[in-house]
Amino acid sequence: MYSSNSCLRPRLLRRFPQCALLFVLLCCASCTHTELPGSGEVMYVSAPQANLRDHVSTVYNRVGSVKNGDRVVVLERQKHFVRVRTGQSLEGWIELRALVPRETFDQFQRLSSDNRATPVEGHGVTRVELNMHVSPGRETDTLYLLAESSKVELLKRATTQRATPEEIAAVKAAEVAKVAGEQTKSAPKKHPATAPKAAPAPAPEAAPKAAQNATRNAAKNANQNANRGGSQGATLSESPSAASPATPPDEPKPKAMDDWWLVRDQQGRAGWVLARMVDLDIPLDVVQYAEGQRIQAAFVLNTVQDEVKGATAQYLVLLNENRDGIPYDFNQVRVFTWNLKRHRYETGYREHPIVGYFPATVSVQDFGKEGWMPVFSIRKQNEDGSISERKYRVIGNVVRQVLAPGEAPQQAARPPDAPKKNSLAAKNAARKSAHGKGAAPRKKKR
Repeated sequence: MYSSNSCLRPRLLRRFPQCALLFVLLCCASCTHTELPGSGEVMYVSAPQANLRDHVSTVYNRVGSVKNGDRVVVLERQKHFVRVRTGQSLEGWIELRALVPRETFDQFQRLSSDNRATPVEGHGVTRVELNMHVSPGRETDTLYLLAESSKVELLKRATTQRATPEEIAAVKAAEVAKVAGEQTKSAPKKHPATAPKAAPAPAPEAAPKAAQNATRNAAKNANQNANRGGSQGATLSESPSAASPATPPDEPKPKAMDDWWLVRDQQGRAGWVLARMVDLDIPLDVVQYAEGQRIQAAFVLNTVQDEVKGATAQYLVLLNENRDGIPYDFNQVRVFTWNLKRHRYETGYREHPIVGYFPATVSVQDFGKEGWMPVFSIRKQNEDGSISERKYRVIGNVVRQVLAPGEAPQQAARPPDAPKKNSLAAKNAARKSAHGKGAAPRKKKR
């Protein structure tokens, strides 16, 4: 026999279908645990390699791995971990700091597309494993990673102030908090330190009348000596510290600078890397003549056939001072030609000191009856502050500037820290660079 309640329940469900549906949903909710749906956000792996976990815990099982540059889809979030799905349909938890948002990936894509036609200033090899930054600076966003001894093309140069480890950590923490959806607290404003107020001096005790008269007479004599230019010109109202010379405040030390190269790797990806971590790919026969300067760019002008060495390249080399933070790209132009009789490099052309900027280009040009000749163009600053492009051609072992019809040669500007013309320091520097150790032999004039 059924109770009255059991008889009414099927009848109520038949009369109200909506109630039946609600009853089923409530039963399912009480029996199973439903996960919060993911946002479907696309992110990219910035770490060299990361493991996928089966759950967030100190002890976990590895269900897969992802590598640098992989694309993943976010399924679920926690504070410092996200559950993702890879392109191979693997699902697992990964640390949030190992990922970057899609905005960073898009910035790298634009950087690569915008510099697809940028002239190559040289070829380099990375010394160590390097992060590629979206803009110059140690605290800027990174995504791709260059392995040690990777070959890259050098496109542009930039210089920035070096960020401190605290600044880099603060920026990275803010980026992780932004991706996690947390609100970052702004750093408290630093208020200038105020000097403590001096305590009021106690009122002097009543002095005898004779002592007051003596004090008044001493002040009167001191003022008379001061009017005569005597050494006892200080009055009683002046403090002893006012007469002592003030010590000059310590000058702030200049902040360290970093040089950066915009490079393109063999996969066509562009990014900024520290310049000191990239070695220019140039023969040692040319590097030995750098004379302590930093080679900024090197180009092959042409090749000559040597009986001993075979096909040997002749180079255009652009150099600068061996330090970071110089606002211009190079201050010296040198052309190294190959002497077929002596089987060695010689300095066929040299121009310094100048203020030069990238890009520099090398090509060949038809000069009519004289035939095809290698030419190169560089950008130099003029004395009036303007920047113009200069073209030169290589005639055998001789370099000559190419002027357009009606064009007059302009006087090039000199770097601010360069020694003045006709000065003793300039003559000594020229003599040292021309005849010192490591200087390339000059071609003898006939």
